[in-house]
Amino acid sequence: MSRLTPSEIEPKWQAAWERAGCFTARHDPDRPKYYVLEMFPYPSGRIHIGHVRNYTMGDVIARYKRARGYAVLHPMGWDAFGMPAENAAMASGGHPKDWTYGNIADMRDQMKPMGFSIDWSREFATCDPEYYAQQQRLFIDMLEAGLIYRKAAVVNWDPVDMTVLANEQVIDGKGWRSGAPVERRELVQWFFRISDFSEELLEALDTLEKWPDKVRLMQANWIGRSRGLRLAFDLTAPAAGHERIEVFTTRPDTLMGASFVAVSPDHPLARALEEGDADLAAFSAECRRMGTSEEELETAEKKGYDTGRTVRHPLIEGRELPVWVANFILMDYGTGAIFGCPAHDQRDLDFARKYGLPVIDTFRPVPFSSDVESAEQEGFVSPEAGADAAFVPQKTEKVRWIDHFAGLTEATGEEAIDASIAHAEANGWGEGVVQFRLRDWGISRQRYWGCPIPVVHCEACGAVPENRENLPVRLPDDVSFDQPGNPLDRHPTWRDVPCPECGRPAKRETDTMDTFVDSSWYFARFTAPRAETPTDPEEAAYWMNVDQYIGGVEHAILHLLYSRFFARAMHITGHLPEKCREPFEALFTQGMVTHAIYQTTDDRGRPVYHTPDEVDVRETGEIVVRATGETVEVIPSQKMSKSKRNTVDPAAIVAQYGADTARWFVMSDSPPERDVEWTAAGAEAAFRHLSRVYRMAAENDPSEPGAEAEDEPLRRATARAIADVTEGIEQFGFNTSVARLYAFTNTIARSAASGAARREALKVMAQLMQPMTPHLAEEMWEMLGGEGLLAEQPWPEADPALLVEDTITLPVQVNGKKRGEITVPKDAAKDVIEALAMDEPAVQRALDGGRPKKLIVVPGRIVNIVV
Repeated sequence: MSRLTPSEIEPKWQAAWERAGCFTARHDPDRPKYYVLEMFPYPSGRIHIGHVRNYTMGDVIARYKRARGYAVLHPMGWDAFGMPAENAAMASGGHPKDWTYGNIADMRDQMKPMGFSIDWSREFATCDPEYYAQQQRLFIDMLEAGLIYRKAAVVNWDPVDMTVLANEQVIDGKGWRSGAPVERRELVQWFFRISDFSEELLEALDTLEKWPDKVRLMQANWIGRSRGLRLAFDLTAPAAGHERIEVFTTRPDTLMGASFVAVSPDHPLARALEEGDADLAAFSAECRRMGTSEEELETAEKKGYDTGRTVRHPLIEGRELPVWVANFILMDYGTGAIFGCPAHDQRDLDFARKYGLPVIDTFRPVPFSSDVESAEQEGFVSPEAGADAAFVPQKTEKVRWIDHFAGLTEATGEEAIDASIAHAEANGWGEGVVQFRLRDWGISRQRYWGCPIPVVHCEACGAVPENRENLPVRLPDDVSFDQPGNPLDRHPTWRDVPCPECGRPAKRETDTMDTFVDSSWYFARFTAPRAETPTDPEEAAYWMNVDQYIGGVEHAILHLLYSRFFARAMHITGHLPEKCREPFEALFTQGMVTHAIYQTTDDRGRPVYHTPDEVDVRETGEIVVRATGETVEVIPSQKMSKSKRNTVDPAAIVAQYGADTARWFVMSDSPPERDVEWTAAGAEAAFRHLSRVYRMAAENDPSEPGAEAEDEPLRRATARAIADVTEGIEQFGFNTSVARLYAFTNTIARSAASGAARREALKVMAQLMQPMTPHLAEEMWEMLGGEGLLAEQPWPEADPALLVEDTITLPVQVNGKKRGEITVPKDAAKDVIEALAMDEPAVQRALDGGRPKKLIVVPGRIVNIVV
């Protein structure tokens, strides 16, 4: 019996593809192009089965499009800068560069056996000086175009690691690595002016029709367009040089319910008052130890400090409102100040209850009686009367206004907001403005392992960009990590340089760029990775945009948003054509690969996790630790995690079953947008099926006779398989394509057609399987007499005539229960169908000599007999 041996055939065909240069992307104006790209990986050192699923999806598309006649670009690179490498160097005494490039080599060696149709000649890492030299050039071009600026900003500061942390790196108010309480510190930072593009980035989401709706919604929420009112509260007496507090509010309709004004600890007024108030300074210092994310501020305990100052209510004569400093207000959103309306905002109500501030209703539900007891019967208790929950109706919900300054009685929140803004503008005490949640992108990081910012600081000239001919500004290799902080700060021969403008002694910028910058334009660099400018205009015009982008939904906001901004900035600076302002035509976010967790406990009741290869399944179904026989608790279908030890090593799968089995399994088990659970039984079943297909091809005898009448049905089944598999791939329904191939395998196996007809069907089978299982498909193609490499053959075309069904099969029911089925000509007359149905033996048995009361024929659907 013929035996599938992946360890022999897979290296054989990988070498053949490489010799033939099958996957080298070639600029060919005579062919349509197709650019498929998976989000490139961080070189952690090991690929996992989730990587395999992600890259197999891209590979299926790339191979399919190549077979359809496209010039295909399918590249690979490495998102290689970042803190993990620097932290590894601190822990081991090594160098981030060695750690990173070593991991890249390991992961490349793990990926190549998977048979991905990648153009490896275009490979680069973002830590390559050739790459970050062009990134530095982009920085200088954008700086000159006014897209980058420098200002003081409040950041998360880790006092132990001595670096800025992203909001995601602050956990429970502490640095994710050091565990030290994080401080909010004001530092001078470099920023991209992404907020200038807020409106455009938001509106353009409507053009991204091939993006998942959930991703577009996530981006829209992050950009956060809101219309509101800007107004000022005059201080009753000047305070530290300030006479008024400006506020932006999205609910100006609630102004009559204002009971306090609060400012951020970083508001200029709060900072000025600190100088003469030690208690306020201490309170503000405590606030600055919190993170700066909106989520953290929203969930933290609301705290405030009464400054003792008051402001005048702009509409109510004689009403004064206290001014507080509050820990939940961000300086970089709006004006860094709010007015509090506790009756209709839960955060404000919690704050008011804590500090005994007034709660003033401005509207009530409809219908509503002014009698409090009646109101309670209607299910509403006024916050003013002591309710714990603020009354916050939907903006589209109609409410009854108690005292609205624009004269409203009953109106929705939306109507009231419009009326409030119109009244304020007409009377000159406020201005309607559109505000966005999106803030400018701060890119300064006080770390070594990142792209150096190409700026020199001169006492005479200020911040001066490096001359382009001096790029790249290379990272020095002779650094040490034996003390906290950025080693670039203490590297005088690298740091101290002459000013590019005046030649006087100056100092380099020692901050490096946020690694999101590296991944925000790499897709454009792949079009000409060896160009001496960021892009080659001709190559970018040909290959861009990315036709299909594939990656995890965890990158749905920042990476994709920053990339969309960068594409616009690169167009403005002349590095991308106009059509590239939206760089990704289609986006697909794949599900995860999951696996059961195997857990026991130690003597102290702490969980102990076991890898899949450390457990056995007994005949009884019990799962035990192989070494000890201890019973294992199985936690099913969880995200793969190194800490839980439920990861699956693709190298082990390849060694046992081959790459094609892994590829087939991750494509077959569920829709690609959903999670798929990896199981040993599933992998074994996939291998058995591929082995069966292999045997069918290896043992086919084209001279074997068959029933001549069976050749035509097999040709029809082959045409249908081509159509269905093609449709599945086109619609990203890889699992449906695989299911159709399972069915096609069974059809060929059962067919009584001649050996020659079966051979032709098997050759088509190889062509259809080639995107999913390229090695097996190549081997089948060779065994079946196919010419040349299958990877270079065109996609099979289904004969339209063979897709036209001449006959149809109809189920036959008796009293609603299926008793059989009949095959009839597609245009058979009703009386013919009735006669054939009545002649069915199963129907005759059900009738038991009787006659039907009713016989119903639903054309093309079913025959129903009522006894």
